[in-house]
Amino acid sequence: MRLTHLADYAVVIMTAAARRDAGERLSAAELAEETGVPLPTAQKLMGKLAGAGLLSSVRGAGGGFTLARPEQQISLADIIEAVEGPIAMTQCSGSDEVSDCALDAHCRVKPHMNIVSNAVRGALGAVTLHSLASNQ
Repeated sequence: MRLTHLADYAVVIMTAAARRDAGERLSAAELAEETGVPLPTAQKLMGKLAGAGLLSSVRGAGGGFTLARPEQQISLADIIEAVEGPIAMTQCSGSDEVSDCALDAHCRVKPHMNIVSNAVRGALGAVTLHSLASNQ
């Protein structure tokens, strides 16, 4: 399993935000400059992270973004899902719907793939933003 560039960049942005003082307002421009993430990408990601409830945004003079929860309460899984959607190891994981997989009609593994996806999500959920930010 490999993270997409967007998920990777989201982790980079969130760890940079977590290293700031609690409640400090951040702009996409500041985080883009600090992390090297291109500004349009940083803006897009910060919007997605805010939409997922991981960042809070304040408009107007003195506005910006802050962490919506303490960094100990934000997991790596939360960040990845904010950008990529639910963690699933295969297209059919956790789905009773018919997929476009050629094996779908006869697959005996499909009913159990949600176990694998849940295990991966659990492992990623055990990694907090706090631990990511303090190890960099």
